[in-house]
Amino acid sequence: MIKATDIVKSFGSLEVLKGVSLEVNSRAVTTIVGPSGAGKSTLLQIIGTLSAPDSGKVYYDGDDVFAMKDGRLSRFRNESIGFVFQFHRLLPEFTLEENVALPALISGIGRSEAFERARSLITLLGLASRAGHRPSEMSGGECQRAAVARALINKPAVVLADEPSGSLDSKNRGELHRLFFELRDELGATFVIVTHDENLAADSDHIVSLVDGRINKVTDNRKSTISV
Repeated sequence: MIKATDIVKSFGSLEVLKGVSLEVNSRAVTTIVGPSGAGKSTLLQIIGTLSAPDSGKVYYDGDDVFAMKDGRLSRFRNESIGFVFQFHRLLPEFTLEENVALPALISGIGRSEAFERARSLITLLGLASRAGHRPSEMSGGECQRAAVARALINKPAVVLADEPSGSLDSKNRGELHRLFFELRDELGATFVIVTHDENLAADSDHIVSLVDGRINKVTDNRKSTISV
């Protein structure tokens, strides 16, 4: 589904990624782990087309995404990739339902369908009773679940999450983690998650261990560990 080859990225004189190559399977939860400064978030941003590599390629189903012109790449990102960040980034002036529907409206989906999709996802994620509430009226866990619903609104090929449970307490963290696996099973969703949470990594389908800008180990929890 996603294939990254020989990704190199530097910031000034600091080389953050040093020729990283990996493949992400569809309908699976893949976690990227490693110490702070290893390049995890940078790699996720490149996979998500938010940042271009200095060299290397990223393919989605065989398409070289960084060969796309800016307009096409923006449309591809909006329609094919969902993002969940450590902090939910919901717009405070909008209700939960409006926040979830917003990416669909931006992509040009009609208002009626966009809100129908939003209501369906909100119900699926157990937030129906909060649909008319604004972020300030919801708990941190509810806001993160809303962020997941927003990420799914355009039926993306993949959802990328950067420390999505980092700001949550242990109860809400566990609930959010279970949600990822439920969505994998119920919707066939594909997740790539940067995390420091050992429990989430241990439960994931695949673990990519990143150290000093290089992948040193890939663990397939359904098979075996492969050193790279």
